[in-house]
Amino acid sequence: MTEALRIVFAGTPEFAAEHLRALLDTPHQVIAVYSQPDRPAGRGQKLMPSPVKQLAVQHAIPVYQPQSLRDPAAQAELAALKPDLMVVVAYGLILPQVVLDTPRLGCINSHASLLPRWRGAAPIQRAIEAGDLESGVTVMQMEAGLDTGPMLLKVSTPIDAEDSGGSLHDRLARLGPAAVIEAIAGLAGGTLQGQVQDDSLATYAHKLNKEEARIDWSRPAIELQRLIRAFNPWPICHSTLHAAPLKVLGAQLGEGQGQPGQILSASKEGLSVACGVGALRLTRLQLPGGKALAFADLYNSRREQFAAGSVLL
Repeated sequence: MTEALRIVFAGTPEFAAEHLRALLDTPHQVIAVYSQPDRPAGRGQKLMPSPVKQLAVQHAIPVYQPQSLRDPAAQAELAALKPDLMVVVAYGLILPQVVLDTPRLGCINSHASLLPRWRGAAPIQRAIEAGDLESGVTVMQMEAGLDTGPMLLKVSTPIDAEDSGGSLHDRLARLGPAAVIEAIAGLAGGTLQGQVQDDSLATYAHKLNKEEARIDWSRPAIELQRLIRAFNPWPICHSTLHAAPLKVLGAQLGEGQGQPGQILSASKEGLSVACGVGALRLTRLQLPGGKALAFADLYNSRREQFAAGSVLL
C-alpha cells in the first residue's frame, strides 16, 4: 500500500478544484492549500475566493494566498509545512527553484495537454482551434521552465467534432485527478521515472484574449468553426449585425459562397454566412440583452433581422 504523504496543493480555478476534491478522498493528507488572492467578480465587483479556496475552507484546510512565491517570507512559510510533495494544477503563479526544491519529492503538475504540445496558458482551447484530433492530461515533474519538466504519466482523449472549449475542459477535469493519484503512488513507491520532453515538438498555447474572438469573415469557414467551438464558453466569438453586437456560440460547416460576412440564407436549421472560403451555418446565437438561443428560436421571432444579403461585420 502507498504511504500516506503530506501534500501541499496549489491551484485556483474549477479544473484545479476537481483535482483537490479527488485528493481529499485518498489516504494522503492535504496539509495546506495555496491559491491566488481573491479577485473582484460579478456586478458588485466583490472579492471572491477561488473554487480551490472555497473547497479548502469547506474542509477546514489552511489556505495561503501570497502575491508571489519569490518572497522569502512566503518561501519560509512553505518550508515550515515540511511537505512530502506539492501538487500544482492551474495555480497561475511562477514557482521559483527554491520552492520546487522544498518538498521531499518535489512538485508535480497536471497540465491539460499532451506535452510537449501546447505548453502554456490555454492548451484546451488552442488544441481545438488548431484542429487537433486528440488532447489529454500530462502529469509532469516540475522544473523552472514553463511546462518543460519530465513527463510522469499521460492520459488521452479524442477531440470530438462537436467539442467546445467547455466540454473538453470538463472531460479533462475528470481524467486529470485519477492520473495525478496514480502518479503520486508511483512517486511514493519509487516505480515512476520521468520521460524527458522533446523540445523540438513543443508548441505554445498563448493566453486567450477578447480581441481575437472577433470573427474575421475573410478567414476559411473551417478555421472559424473551430475558433467558435474553442472560445465557448469564453471569450465567445462575436460579430456585428445591423450595428448591434452578435455573439456566436455554435456553428457548423455550411454551403454556398458570397462576400465574406454576407448572409446567404436563414432557416430553422441555422443562419448561413459566407466566409473567405466556404460558408458557416450559425446554430446558436446571443443578441444584446438576451440569452444564448438556438437559431431556430430566434428565427421564429426575428426573421426580418436575418434577411439574406445583410452583412455581418
